[in-house]
Amino acid sequence: MSTNPSKGLDRKGDPTKRKEASKPKKEALQWEQDFISQADGSLGMKFKDFVALYMKDADPRLRETTLANKHYLFNKKVLPYFGEMPINAIKPTDIRNWQNELINYRRPNGRGYSPTYLRTINNQLTAAFNFAVKFYGLRENPCHKAGTMGKKNADEMLFWTNEEFEVFIEAMESRPVGYTVFMVMYYTGLRVGELLALTPEDIDFDRHIISVNKNYQRLNGKDYIYPPKTEAGYREVVMPKVLEACLKDYLSKLYDVQPTDRIFPYDRGWVGRQMKYGCDHSGTQKIRVHDVRHTHASLLIDMGCTPLLVAERLGHERVQTTMDTYSHLYPNKQTEVADQLDAMAEKNDGYKKLG
Repeated sequence: MSTNPSKGLDRKGDPTKRKEASKPKKEALQWEQDFISQADGSLGMKFKDFVALYMKDADPRLRETTLANKHYLFNKKVLPYFGEMPINAIKPTDIRNWQNELINYRRPNGRGYSPTYLRTINNQLTAAFNFAVKFYGLRENPCHKAGTMGKKNADEMLFWTNEEFEVFIEAMESRPVGYTVFMVMYYTGLRVGELLALTPEDIDFDRHIISVNKNYQRLNGKDYIYPPKTEAGYREVVMPKVLEACLKDYLSKLYDVQPTDRIFPYDRGWVGRQMKYGCDHSGTQKIRVHDVRHTHASLLIDMGCTPLLVAERLGHERVQTTMDTYSHLYPNKQTEVADQLDAMAEKNDGYKKLG
């Protein structure tokens, strides 16, 4: 009996069974569908394909180091959870479940992610969905309903007292480079990237200033120099005489240094190791390198400097940033204000009982 393919019969005259497409063919079809969805900007595309579009848009707009950090966070913390889901199928409950996994995660040593790191990861996902809402017509950002996780600022801000710094810096005397690094940070409040970008031409001993105009970062073994992120980052910081003397001595011992050479040709890891050495050999409480900047701020506040002056010296774009960060360090002046009002009132014979 002949077979008529149009009738769906095999050579024995029995109905043919429909065969499933082979796995390679299925994968090819799925790839084609994903490719078309991404090319069309369809909200049915997988989240990982949307992130590829998002990163492509961000590429020319961000510094290389910022973009690399963004890639890392998505690849390690976001895409393993959401990568295969269609972007328009991700619900606030999915966001909450993802947040809970990260909040409950524990390393082998029992420690989890810090609240500030959790907030950073969450902000990356929120920004991606904002991009989808604005440019791809996603109806709403599911992160907004889910709420955030973590905290913007660390719970505890550590800093040294002047006495602690004196003990620490004495222990660094056998390491002149490290000694100078921490003298600069303590007396200027420079960020570590700003410090590591300093060159001889940034230091003007005639005017007693350090010009802050760039930032140093290392990524994948390569050094990068970038301008400050904000206009406020460009600033001139006046040096006290004790720091001038320290820097003059240090620069005089550098061999064949050129005006545009970095005077501290090291990276953040090196600075951290210097701090560890100083803390270990002095017995001073261990703080983060960035906390030396907080130490400078607390020193200024103890000296009675206004928030505006602190903001200018630290390179904060807004005075509100300074207040949000350091308001708890400012003494409560309420009683002093009341006393001054009383003194003023007494000049006018004080309170006169009515009636």
